Amino acid sequence: MADSENEITAELVHDLLRDQHPDLAGLAIREVAGGWDNRMWRLGDELAVRMPRTERAPALQRKERRWLPVLAPRLPLPVPTPVRIGEPSARFPRPWSVMTWVRGEPLDCASISRDDHAADTLAGFLRALHVEAPAEAPAGSDRGAHPKKCTDGFEAFLRAAVPGGVAADARAIRDVWDDAVAAPEWEGPPVWLHGDLHPANVVVSEGTLSGVIDFGDMFAGDPAWDLAAAWLLLPAGAGSRFFEAYAQADEATIRRARGLAALKSLFLMLMGQKGERGLPGGKPAWGPAGRAALARVLAFG
Repeated sequence: MADSENEITAELVHDLLRDQHPDLAGLAIREVAGGWDNRMWRLGDELAVRMPRTERAPALQRKERRWLPVLAPRLPLPVPTPVRIGEPSARFPRPWSVMTWVRGEPLDCASISRDDHAADTLAGFLRALHVEAPAEAPAGSDRGAHPKKCTDGFEAFLRAAVPGGVAADARAIRDVWDDAVAAPEWEGPPVWLHGDLHPANVVVSEGTLSGVIDFGDMFAGDPAWDLAAAWLLLPAGAGSRFFEAYAQADEATIRRARGLAALKSLFLMLMGQKGERGLPGGKPAWGPAGRAALARVLAFG
């Protein structure tokens, strides 16, 4: 969770820019709502300053600075790319980054109205991203395993979410999960993955997907972890169109992806809850988003 020892203010951001990147210090600074590992400040019209607020955030930023310049040129949607690096100092003890700004509204604050276009766009983005990764690519930490290795987490999320209104569907949810657990493992080479595709990590414009953000959890592995986005991001009924356009997922991969979508939907629901059953760090909008995604998971097929 967030480290509260270092208060991050607009004045601090301005002072750090003035000290280390004075040519950017004259640009307008305004805070952007949200952010789990980083607080973000819009810098002018084209840039953003990302300030680490958790212990793990600097490592995630280093990963983005290393790999996004490699991936971005071949991706069909805008993604944030590093422009400058901020060094630790007496004013702020962690490294920080200046990135390009990706225009659009986060999906957890907006909606998709052009269903087919969004399905085709997401499929095209993931086809371009999901190529064999080099041996030195980062591995998954708490993500990337076959669903059978995530069963304890699934059961804990399901038990916690049942009082939130899914009791009648508990058996159906578990059936989806059991099918994913029974699916064969990924036998292809590890491919590049975003690793954390959910409504707060994509942006929309004019009713469709227009950018993908926050690559701090990127890793190489089973594409099913990203393909769960078909249910987490797209409107009801768009999943079939997505998989037709993606055209690279066999039946086993879709089964794993659907189970992982159920897992992630439950997680979003818990992130949106308040009280002892909820998980810290989420937003109230994530609860409804998780329930809607879970309904899409159960209706698929």
